[in-house]
Amino acid sequence: MKETNAKVSVGQLLQIAAGLWLGYLVVLALIDLSVTPPNRIFAFRYYLINGLTALLILGVTLWRPAQIWLGQTFLPLIIILMSVIPTVSKYLFTPQSLPGPVISTGVFTILLVALVLTAWQYRWRHVALFCLGTALLSLGVLIVEVGPLTRPFFFEMLGVAIQTVSFLVLGYFIDALMSQLRAQRDSLEQANAQLIHHASTLEHLTISRERNRMARELHDTLAHTLSALSVQLETVKAYWDVDTSAAQGMLDKSLEATRSGLQETRRALKSLRASPLDDLGLSLALRRLVESAARRANLDLDLALPEQVPSLSPDVEQCIYRVAQEAVSNVTHHANANKLTVHLDLNGQEVSLLVRDDGRGFQEQANHQTDHFGLPGMRERAQLAGGKLTIDSQPGRGTTVRLSIKDVEL
Repeated sequence: MKETNAKVSVGQLLQIAAGLWLGYLVVLALIDLSVTPPNRIFAFRYYLINGLTALLILGVTLWRPAQIWLGQTFLPLIIILMSVIPTVSKYLFTPQSLPGPVISTGVFTILLVALVLTAWQYRWRHVALFCLGTALLSLGVLIVEVGPLTRPFFFEMLGVAIQTVSFLVLGYFIDALMSQLRAQRDSLEQANAQLIHHASTLEHLTISRERNRMARELHDTLAHTLSALSVQLETVKAYWDVDTSAAQGMLDKSLEATRSGLQETRRALKSLRASPLDDLGLSLALRRLVESAARRANLDLDLALPEQVPSLSPDVEQCIYRVAQEAVSNVTHHANANKLTVHLDLNGQEVSLLVRDDGRGFQEQANHQTDHFGLPGMRERAQLAGGKLTIDSQPGRGTTVRLSIKDVEL
């Protein structure tokens, strides 16, 4: 139940199971009434207790606050109720010392549902623990109610042994199937992450090539044209002396427009060229960014970067750089901090970035819906790169920003 979809599926399945349990109890009770001999008492307490348990499970699965309050104990508690109540009640709350075939069949069915839930959501060791636990529980109740070393005891224990072996075999097959499905899901998630990185790499490569092409075109056309025009106007100004005042005014305006156009062209060329990541690489770009910000804000800097950073996909590098840029900018502009910590770590196929300050901090819930600190943009960048961003901040205790991106292409 680690994912939302898995929680929804388990909740829906439990609602169906509880509803079927109630319906099954009604049908079994009617059958039991019809086949119960005159000298045999109807097991009213058994059906009542199991029915109330099924209603309790149905109510908990329908009441969302109860699931939130129970947390991770929600599903184990349901499995325990579905296992313990039928097993104990078939011996303790039936008029006879041993249950009839109708009740035994009903208990077996409910235990089978609990086994499927256990094998579906947990591992093989939990399945084995479930089978051993139900067997020991049946053994203990039989010893108390029937007594050991009696013929009914051995007869019932034979049934329990057959049930336990059957559950172990069935649980093993379900666990093997679920393990294969989990492996396939993890493989698909990894392949999807790699595909996203690959597509982003192609996109950035295309954009980079287009930028370089446009830069060459602008440099060979507009920049040269404006430079030539500037030289020509300078020459005209030097030799044109027919109307000095008018020529001076026209030339001044022409020169002003020419120099302005040349300046704009150079600014456009600069923006079209590669970003600091392309020019410097991730490690050096981060170092210059952080050291420059620390000098401007007079911060005590704790900077730890790998000596060699392997080539990452453009979307991952861009995400790390922009998140660091935004986080460091927040520190210098808003945090009123004395110390800045920036660490970049590479561990296998996982890249993690840490930006921490000792400033005034903030209440994240209060700013979650605003753009004041750029938190939504940072989270969106992390999500698009297939990473996870966590922000830990409290007023007066500083702020810690952690970015983690797994399954990166090195």
